[in-house]
Amino acid sequence: CCKSVLCRSGFISNTAHRTALGKNRSTRSLDRNIIWGDFPLADVHSKEIRSYNMSHIHGKNTKPEELVRKYLFSHGFRYRKNVAKLPGKPDIVLSKYKAAIFVNGCFWHGHTGCAYFVWPKTNSDFWKQKISGNIIRDKKNYDLLTSLGWRVFTVWECELRPRIREQTLWGLVQSITANTEPSK
Repeated sequence: CCKSVLCRSGFISNTAHRTALGKNRSTRSLDRNIIWGDFPLADVHSKEIRSYNMSHIHGKNTKPEELVRKYLFSHGFRYRKNVAKLPGKPDIVLSKYKAAIFVNGCFWHGHTGCAYFVWPKTNSDFWKQKISGNIIRDKKNYDLLTSLGWRVFTVWECELRPRIREQTLWGLVQSITANTEPSK
């Protein structure tokens, strides 16, 4: 098997590793480069392994979503997850308060002014198109929800960092309950 840290630490199973690689292929390839700051680094995975790893990154039930859901539940809110009947399939829906909450990753949704969002330097045309498309789609979905009478809240991944998490989530609770009578 390969000498990659990912494989040795068990993040990827041996069966999946062999399936993605083929029997005798190495995961190391120095001809593909990743840029880290100003320094090019070799990707430690073959194209097949990188593709396999990326295919297992999902867009729901993420750690930030889980943090928000647990906080809301602990404060007495009951919700639905990923409601497909609403535009944009909000991460958390509080029907009682007619509130839709999106928990967005700073990179994937292009959080402007965020220290954690940086435009990628490699394959930049692809990423600009991808992230700009996400921003446009998000705006359209927020507008649709608002026109349907829903209040839309966005919680950014960077706002859930440990030092400001409590403040962010408390502000969210205050915003949800402000000037609203819960519907029955």
